[in-house]
Amino acid sequence: MYSLFRPLLFKLDPETAHSLTLNLVRLAGIFPPSRWLLQAVFVAPEKPVEVFGLKFKNPVGLAAGYDKDGVAIHGLSTLGFGHIEIGTVTPFSQPGNPKPRLFRLPEDQAVINRMGFPGKGAEYVAVSLRGAQRRSNPRPGESEIALPASQARNDTILGVNLGKNKDTPLEDAADDYLTLMQRFIPLADYLAINVSSPNTVGLRRLQGREMLETLLGQINAARDTWHVTRPVLVKIAPDLNDEELDDALGAILDNRMDGVIATNTTLGREGLQSTLGEETGGLSGRPLTVRSEAVLAQVLKRLDGRLPVVSVGGIMSAEDAKRRLDMGAALVQVYTGLIYAGPGLVQKIVRAI
Repeated sequence: MYSLFRPLLFKLDPETAHSLTLNLVRLAGIFPPSRWLLQAVFVAPEKPVEVFGLKFKNPVGLAAGYDKDGVAIHGLSTLGFGHIEIGTVTPFSQPGNPKPRLFRLPEDQAVINRMGFPGKGAEYVAVSLRGAQRRSNPRPGESEIALPASQARNDTILGVNLGKNKDTPLEDAADDYLTLMQRFIPLADYLAINVSSPNTVGLRRLQGREMLETLLGQINAARDTWHVTRPVLVKIAPDLNDEELDDALGAILDNRMDGVIATNTTLGREGLQSTLGEETGGLSGRPLTVRSEAVLAQVLKRLDGRLPVVSVGGIMSAEDAKRRLDMGAALVQVYTGLIYAGPGLVQKIVRAI
């Protein structure tokens, strides 16, 4: 059905199409008949995997960027995902970059975005998540904490991707991340530190060894004082050179992070056919496949099994996802692949692995 629906969506402005599909999924998740129908259509076989202490019903997840404010979790959880990563969430609401800021490149099966973390802010997202939860069996010492309602989400693990506000100076970035972590630790299954988006000025400088050591050191020290903990992952860019990648992974290991997400979108533009390739922003989709796989191979080699790796970027087919898992990725995430292949891609991947 998506092959019939896609041409209509592609006639719309990309950001309008995104808003439309997100709201349709949100509404479908609210009403039991539509939720049950989606569950029946997109049911995927159980392929359980345990990663950073969490049990995933399958290794396929939705990458951050689709549901920035966590409004459609119930609907998204009917599509077969083993986990959903919402965000990027910032402490305060912000409009993001001026429009237009999202571009489809159909000739390349790609998307360029320069969104700039638009969103309604941490408090809005927290209210959305609390409204979608129930009190579940508490872990030791957590009797007063409303834990993530994975059962209400069809046992789908929830991650929250965290970023700094645009107007927060880099030297104060840790304050934003720590504020967000304290807010979402009771509401999420894991947290992802986003220091790799190319669309917030200066953000990628946080991947440098000194700045990343400082940031992760403060995160590590703070979480040791908190009553509740969650796995903390760091999302890296595909554009780091060998030395930069070594530095980033060294800081991640030294500060006891729980995993790596590789990779974010790229600033590279090699081999594009579309004239829209001249637009600034992060490129995702098929042109990122080779680069993301190369970075995954480097990350896996350098980590040597010490941390699990989530692979994202250029996963456009079941074969792409299976190859990443065969390489050694613990989990995979998709986003742009859904734009071109439709939500049935998740089911196809799970059946193929």
